[in-house]
Amino acid sequence: MDDRTVRAALARHWDASDAGDFDVEHEIYREDAVLVYPQSGERIRGRRNIQESRYLQPNKKRFTVQRIVGCGDLWVSEFVLTYDGVPSYAVSIMEFREGLVANETQYFAERFDPAPSRAHLVER
Repeated sequence: MDDRTVRAALARHWDASDAGDFDVEHEIYREDAVLVYPQSGERIRGRRNIQESRYLQPNKKRFTVQRIVGCGDLWVSEFVLTYDGVPSYAVSIMEFREGLVANETQYFAERFDPAPSRAHLVER
């Protein structure tokens, strides 16, 4: 899979995620894919389990991709994941094998105000 094809597959994945299309969203994963959420200590094995874990989330979600960078088998997506109107800033690191995602790690962070010591240096 060349880089242009991977980038298109990632765009399709994030668009489907935003639209709540669980079938298309999970086409990008291998059957034996592993998804890791380091902050909660969760590891989910298998495309079906990854899909079910997302389907069971009760929140209304929106995905806004900020950028996608990568080449070869390693790709990083930065996005804003909004749950029920509350934004969370996220990074997804995907490792591809044979054209599909074999491993994904997602990190999440809440918004915070700049420290008072640097507030005068910050563009808002």
